[in-house]
Amino acid sequence: MDPLRRSLSLRSLILLLFFLLIHGARSFYLPGVAPEDFEKGHLLKVKVNKLTSIKTQLPYSFYSLPFCHPKKILDSAENLGEVLRGDRIENSLYEFEMRDPKMCKILCRIVPDAKQTKDLKEKIADYYLVNMILDNLPVVVPLWRSEQHPTPVYQLGFHVGLKSQYAGSKEKYFIYNHLAFAVKFHRDAETDLARVVGFEVKPFSVKHEYEGTWNENTRLTTCDPHARDTVVNANSLQEVEESKEIIFTYDVEFLESDVKWASRWDTYLLMSDDQIHWFSIVNSLMIVLFLSGMVAMIMLRPLYRDISKYNELETQEEAQEETGWKLVHGDVFRPPSNSDLLCIYVGTGVQFFCMVLVTMIFAILGFLSPSNQGGLMTAMLLLWVFMGLFAGYASSRLYKMFKGTEWKKMAVRTAIVFPAIVFAIFFVLNALLWGQKSSGAVPFGTMFALVFLWFGISVPLVFVGAYIGFKKPAIEDPVKTNKIPRQIPEQAWYMNPAFSILIGGILPFGAVFIELFFILTSIWLNQFYNVFGFLFLVFIILIVTCAEITIVLCYFQLCREDYLWWWRSYLTAGSSALYLFLYATFYFFTKLEITKLVSGALYFGYMLIVSYAFFVLTGTIGFYACFWFTRLIYSSVKIN
Repeated sequence: MDPLRRSLSLRSLILLLFFLLIHGARSFYLPGVAPEDFEKGHLLKVKVNKLTSIKTQLPYSFYSLPFCHPKKILDSAENLGEVLRGDRIENSLYEFEMRDPKMCKILCRIVPDAKQTKDLKEKIADYYLVNMILDNLPVVVPLWRSEQHPTPVYQLGFHVGLKSQYAGSKEKYFIYNHLAFAVKFHRDAETDLARVVGFEVKPFSVKHEYEGTWNENTRLTTCDPHARDTVVNANSLQEVEESKEIIFTYDVEFLESDVKWASRWDTYLLMSDDQIHWFSIVNSLMIVLFLSGMVAMIMLRPLYRDISKYNELETQEEAQEETGWKLVHGDVFRPPSNSDLLCIYVGTGVQFFCMVLVTMIFAILGFLSPSNQGGLMTAMLLLWVFMGLFAGYASSRLYKMFKGTEWKKMAVRTAIVFPAIVFAIFFVLNALLWGQKSSGAVPFGTMFALVFLWFGISVPLVFVGAYIGFKKPAIEDPVKTNKIPRQIPEQAWYMNPAFSILIGGILPFGAVFIELFFILTSIWLNQFYNVFGFLFLVFIILIVTCAEITIVLCYFQLCREDYLWWWRSYLTAGSSALYLFLYATFYFFTKLEITKLVSGALYFGYMLIVSYAFFVLTGTIGFYACFWFTRLIYSSVKIN
């Protein structure tokens, strides 16, 4: 085959793969979010999701409490991310007829026993929220902050009930047994078809009363199905007591809205104060850019002067004694101790970097819409698995440069070390969730799927990448390494490895800590996060700051004739993960109200996994920056 035809076929193959990737991403990450038109009178079915609480962080199934349930409970198809989030989407008895309002609709009557009463009181005390879904829109409760802010904020889900205690009396628990739904729709004037663009609810606690004995045709005396306001003649709240009946009712009204279907998620994505968010991001960006410029100016002039001086010395007839970083040219590329472990972590960091980069690109392009619950987590898991190819390649290339020969063992370690540590922590946390009978506990089938993704796809791809990388010629050092290592002189206190490593992690953490606040808020305080454009910008800033601070400290280290830069470059940028974990601890005690031991263990366990992953990512960025820097400067000077 001639070169032109080969080039055209390769280009066609790349275009075909790109098309399949984009098409597959759209079809996989955005299932069931196409606009649906409803005729007047069309039956709308409400689905129920997990019960959540920011106080315990333990999700539970909706039907774990004595709510009205259909004869047969059907689970909706959930993606991998939804299962890992603890989502349990099921059918319910709540059904609406499109644009047909109903008042005081009786759902069912429940008489809780001792255990059910205890469960209800515990969920009310822990401020659990009920989550429902209509046409892929979660239900929200509008809350008005003050008269100065006429626009309401929205709370995802509504509370199970409320707790009150009067002076000298015991605590009483009341359940929200009457729900006033408001379904907003956008109507097409030509076809008279409508699309759901909003789903709101106002919960009430009503002690319903009726005459005679309870039967299917019972009429309540506490609300009139023909009245505009349902909750009338409600003299008291519905208290939760053992063997005391609870009657569940609901209203539904339909409100025409000017909001179009494409913009219906704007309400959910604007729950936080965007002005503060944007100002903080811009402020952080300006500070980091200023610091990066200062670092660049400090580095370029001394380095350029050093290279010019060393090259002039080589042209002089009289030999002069070498000083500074050139003095250690015979040891700077000596393989470090525990070089195999370094190769493993560098390969894993490359895998993380590729996964984060592609995920952010997909998110910016709109493939990972918040309307697809669990799509982001599913994408990250699958991309992590497929990026094992790059992990094997990077680790084997570095391993061969260190004169390693057993590439298969290196591939196995690269594919297993980091996932095994994370899986062990995850398994312990999952066991805690199992013990609490939480819906957040990953089922056995999903656990098997995760193990299959790991050993069935990720491990083979790591092997393929390692094979390709090891077949390539070894990376040659720009200078030769002496057989006998030179002695490192005594260092000043500020060049102590522990001190310089800890100092090096401050700047990368400072580049992301403001954005980290919003990310933690979205994860632990039940809010949406959708500013991926700013997140990508912060990611670029993180890369720049990790690279620059590592290069600067590496330069100072080499000028002090300390050539042990391999691990220190990795740990310098990676130490930012320590500050991330400390900030997560600060966030736990200042922003969260978690009191249960299991909930605290879950928080710190998951934040430990996040910090560990952040360490691997930033450490790899710092290592490659320092690796490129040392090769550049030692290839720029003449050495006999």
